Amino acid sequence: MRVEKLYRYPVKGLSAEALEEAKLAVGECIAHDRRFALVQGDAPFDVSAPRFLPKQNFACLMANARLALVAAAFDPHDQCLSLRIPGQPPILAPTGSPEGRSAIAAALCAFLGQEARGTPYFTEAAGHAFTDQKRKGISLINLASLEAVEKATGLQLDPLRFRANVYFTGLPAWAEFNWIGQEVLLGSARLSVFKRTVRCPATQVNLRTGERDADVPKLLREHFGHADLGVHAAVVEEGRVAVGDALEVLAPA
Repeated sequence: MRVEKLYRYPVKGLSAEALEEAKLAVGECIAHDRRFALVQGDAPFDVSAPRFLPKQNFACLMANARLALVAAAFDPHDQCLSLRIPGQPPILAPTGSPEGRSAIAAALCAFLGQEARGTPYFTEAAGHAFTDQKRKGISLINLASLEAVEKATGLQLDPLRFRANVYFTGLPAWAEFNWIGQEVLLGSARLSVFKRTVRCPATQVNLRTGERDADVPKLLREHFGHADLGVHAAVVEEGRVAVGDALEVLAPA
């Protein structure tokens, strides 16, 4: 098996950033993955004591399909986020200053319009990642499984609809579901696969148009009897992974 694509998503709900390689740390996501979020004004999120909350508490594609039209890029070196939002001039703002975060929040709220609830704010929280489950990890998608969905439905689906970190080839469709409870070697890092990834309405969104044009969870259930695509794994031994690296299932000890 081979790693074909590697991504992180610095801001929850916003665009992907392609990577050539990444260092994986034990118990963590890829660095800067889901680091930031626009928190809805009515969400019970406490920056000083961050905890997992369901995605509807934040700006996200599940609830805010038009976010697909926003292009975002984060520069870890200078800690700045650039945004290209339809109808607005480009924005480059420092994420570490109150002024920068306020500018980012104001631009996103203006774009969301009535979908912005209360007074949303843009933030990060030390040690926290705005992931869709309580356990931090790496998400992987077998491209053969995605091809099986496309063949069954007659649709062409952008792999980035599924917002995975790792897209790989070399395995029969759906065989990755047999990995639950097993360990895999991803590049030089060792991961423990702990769950199948249940797809949500975010995957309905066409990333080019910002419109919902395919009910992917429903189609998965109709054609395959489940709404799952991909798996999640936790890093249990640090290492590096790069595009082109091998992915190997480890034999039980």
